[in-house]
Amino acid sequence: MFHLNQTGHPLSGGHISQDARTALSDVYITWYSAYALTFQPHIKSVGDEKSRQRKGAEKALRHFVNRFLRYEPVTDADRTNMGIPNHDATRTPRRVVHHMVGFEIDPDKVCVLKARIRIRGTENLAKPNGYQGADIRYGVCDSSPVSIHDLRQNDFATRSIHRFYFNEEDRGKRAYFAMRWQNGSGVRGQWSEIVSAIVP
Repeated sequence: MFHLNQTGHPLSGGHISQDARTALSDVYITWYSAYALTFQPHIKSVGDEKSRQRKGAEKALRHFVNRFLRYEPVTDADRTNMGIPNHDATRTPRRVVHHMVGFEIDPDKVCVLKARIRIRGTENLAKPNGYQGADIRYGVCDSSPVSIHDLRQNDFATRSIHRFYFNEEDRGKRAYFAMRWQNGSGVRGQWSEIVSAIVP
């Protein structure tokens, strides 16, 4: 279990209690005993028991590693020698959202408007690869909104066709919409221009 550390000497494992070592050894022996029985011609019940014991052993081993081997006094070199992945200290950069949403709003049926969403400047209905979808602000307004903040309702579109459902009292009124892309890291891009349509 304990391989050479970075100085070339065996890990002492002094911070690991004897009870913990014994418990891990017992789990291994139990699993290997079940595994050894599968060397014979195949018997389904024997194979099932081996698989069950393996799952239990893997769970116990993960717990042991996380408890005793993830942090000091065990070093990165020690973990490498034991085949345990080290912590990745490099933060994954959050991609900047360069694309903008292009979309049209059309009547669909009574009290329903339909958005056709694409990357602005393209013809195909699609979202950028790896993006979650389009963050949406919209609302029925008596006059043209001055800014995005005047649009009081929120929605999120994960598909290129997205529908908005309005109340009967909204029929004949003008609804306004703005959208922006959101990437897989939750980073949002620039708002589109505000587009309007009459609620059918």
